[in-house]
Amino acid sequence: MSDKRKKAAKAAKLAKDSMPCNKPKRTPGHATKSHVVKACEGGKEKIVRFGQQGVEGAGKNPKSEKDKARKKSYYARHNAQDPNPDKMSARYWSHKVKWIIISGILSSELLATCLSHGGIMLT
Repeated sequence: MSDKRKKAAKAAKLAKDSMPCNKPKRTPGHATKSHVVKACEGGKEKIVRFGQQGVEGAGKNPKSEKDKARKKSYYARHNAQDPNPDKMSARYWSHKVKWIIISGILSSELLATCLSHGGIMLT
């Protein structure tokens, strides 16, 4: 491995160590992916990049026919109805961040569920 690649790998590892678990954040400087998260489950950690740069999901309750069709197509492509999604997958995080939450605002139903369970959701 060249020195340049070793330094890049070391920098990535340090960034992974400083990231909080299961807190997605936007990556506007990344060439292709819109978000990154350090997925943690069962003592395992994994950096997951997901989402197409510049594209927003249709949200939990799409209003237009176009958005309804986009959501239906997304679910068909990504098997988003899986009852046991793997938290270590980009599919899980894309569904959670881009298709349930629009522009950082929680849907009212999701917000009510979150508050009733005392849980903390993404900001």
